[in-house]
Amino acid sequence: MTPDIHRRSLFAGGMGITLAALGLTACSSSTATTAPSAAGPIVKTADVPVGGGVVMQNANFVVTQPTAGTFKAFSKICTHQGCPVSSVSDNKINCTCHGSSFSATDGSVLGGPARKSLAEAKVTVNGDSLVIG
Repeated sequence: MTPDIHRRSLFAGGMGITLAALGLTACSSSTATTAPSAAGPIVKTADVPVGGGVVMQNANFVVTQPTAGTFKAFSKICTHQGCPVSSVSDNKINCTCHGSSFSATDGSVLGGPARKSLAEAKVTVNGDSLVIG
């Protein structure tokens, strides 16, 4: 191995470690500012209408209630070009950036240009609250 190749390998490895550390810092700071609980972001069940939902302002989730008592959560980031979704109505999650829509039941694409479903997140009912994640 020549010294020149060795230096490049060390530099590339060091950059990977630095980027990984920055990613961990970014992840940990976002959950600290968005989550009122160590368990994850929380939404009141009363704030999530049947057939509609809530796009969380301080977390990357949209929470829906497709039928009475059934709560779902998905990434609020549209799979088309990364815009946050804007609303939930008539059991559809809407992204007004480019007109995509997704199912409030399973996150599947109902209308393009998006081609991939929204990623689903775990929802736990805790009394009158929903804990996401």
